[in-house]
Amino acid sequence: MTKIDWYILRKLIGTFIYSLMIFLLISVVIDTTEKIDDFMKHHLSLHEIIVNYYFGFIPHILALLFPLFIFLSVIFFTSKMAYRSEIIAILASGVSFRRFLRPYWMGAFLFGGILWLANYWVVPNANRIRTTFENKYLHSHDDEKAQYNRTTRIDSFTYVTFGSYDPNYKSGSNFVLSTVNKQTMSFKMKADRITWDSTTKKWRLDYVTMRTMNGLKEQWSNKQDTMLKIALLPKDLVDEKNLQEAMTTPDLRKFIKRESIRGSEGLNTYWVEYYRRTAAAFAVVVLTLIGGIIAAKKVRGGSGLHLALGIVISASYIIFLQFATVFSVKADLDPLLAVWIPNFIFGGFAFYLYRRAPK
Repeated sequence: MTKIDWYILRKLIGTFIYSLMIFLLISVVIDTTEKIDDFMKHHLSLHEIIVNYYFGFIPHILALLFPLFIFLSVIFFTSKMAYRSEIIAILASGVSFRRFLRPYWMGAFLFGGILWLANYWVVPNANRIRTTFENKYLHSHDDEKAQYNRTTRIDSFTYVTFGSYDPNYKSGSNFVLSTVNKQTMSFKMKADRITWDSTTKKWRLDYVTMRTMNGLKEQWSNKQDTMLKIALLPKDLVDEKNLQEAMTTPDLRKFIKRESIRGSEGLNTYWVEYYRRTAAAFAVVVLTLIGGIIAAKKVRGGSGLHLALGIVISASYIIFLQFATVFSVKADLDPLLAVWIPNFIFGGFAFYLYRRAPK
């Protein structure tokens, strides 16, 4: 590391933090303005708003736009260096363009690593704080709708079906539990009514009929009521909005594995979130290099032209990411491919710009 490397790295870190703080302040002010009526309606204190909401909102908004602000910060300070002919002086001293980009690589991996760690643990915990607050105070509290004829797989061999289920009372009717192994049913239980017992953490079944099958032999039995403990909780029967954002990566991986066994639909949404957390960190590296290469060239338009070009590239990146995500969720595009398509495209663009840049 030379003085020039430290100089560029300090510029990168300082510009990024400065621009991020300004944007964060603007975001908090706008968000507070939109939600001030809800805060006053529930008579929330300043301490409650800050601790129970903005401690979750701030990491969420920072992580959301982290790669783009890295990109714009790189363009801004590099363009200033080019305008003052500092980059020309560096290259004229015998430093190659490849060597000139070393601090950009270091800054990119530094911030990419920070975002990767934040996306895996910090941001999901912050999202849990934010969504809990929003569900309690900001969103309408309409009762959950009753569900009908819902079948869920709870392990490799066990299936449960609710003829009807009311999430508000945690009870249902026409309950059926079946054990199937290699297309052969070995056990079937029916109950006229099922209710969750919060004290024992078990399901209470009323008017139960059980049927055990072993080849051509069958056994029947009836019970007035019984308690059943299975790997199914009432919260598993409620589809929470943006649940994937509030789970740490290990929890998200376990959730996807469990729901895959159950045969749940719509898991692409969770796979997209799982892969996006790593892809977003890699996007920091790609966009940092693109910004450094573009802004290193001195042009007549100066910083204004570079920033305008940076905004166009940022918008293009967001559009590509949104299109790929929608295709994955709605059209069954592979989630891994969906979240990495923008990085592949812009990574190729970065390589093209590097090859075209004067050395």
